[in-house]
Amino acid sequence: MDQRWARPWFALTAACVATGIITQLIISARSPGFFGGSPLNRALNVFAFFTIQSNLIVGGTCLLLALDPGRRSTLFATLRLTGLIAITVTFVVFHVALSRLLDLDTWGQVANQLQHTVVPVLAVVGWLVFGPRERTSKQVARSTVIFPLTYMVFTAIRGPLASDWYPYPFANVHALGYPRVAVNALWISLLFVGLAAAATALDGRLPRVRSAEAVRSYE
Repeated sequence: MDQRWARPWFALTAACVATGIITQLIISARSPGFFGGSPLNRALNVFAFFTIQSNLIVGGTCLLLALDPGRRSTLFATLRLTGLIAITVTFVVFHVALSRLLDLDTWGQVANQLQHTVVPVLAVVGWLVFGPRERTSKQVARSTVIFPLTYMVFTAIRGPLASDWYPYPFANVHALGYPRVAVNALWISLLFVGLAAAATALDGRLPRVRSAEAVRSYE
């Protein structure tokens, strides 16, 4: 596939992210059983989930690529790879360990599938097919560790301030204690770096995408 399809693919991915998150915000605001108290707080609490933050990074980077597929800054490359790894982890963990634990209504299932299945598939396929290539490096791969570490620190600090509510059992300081959560954070960080290193190695072996200009020159 050539670059002419890259922008529509990235735009579609960003649109699916927006649809999934907006749907989840509405569901959370209207569900008194969710943590947060008021409808506004229940909606805002959605952003404490790793899944939502991963979707946001993917959606933001894909939107920027839809506007300009030629972006090359180190910051953007780091966010792009971070989003790819985070959404891959989201997909694997959900489908391996969590999918059978949920009993959702129609709209809840829509939001859930967009966040955990549709967006991850679009993001990974989009990266494999459209790249853009040559946007990662060892330095960029190592930098992806910032996101999981920051997330775990944020969750550990926020939990006691939010009535000991934690989005995931592995980050529950109240139940596990800080040392165990710190070890969990280390394992998650190593997983990120390992996957980022693998993606960097794969990036160097994937074919380059023909630009729209190159395609037109042959027509």
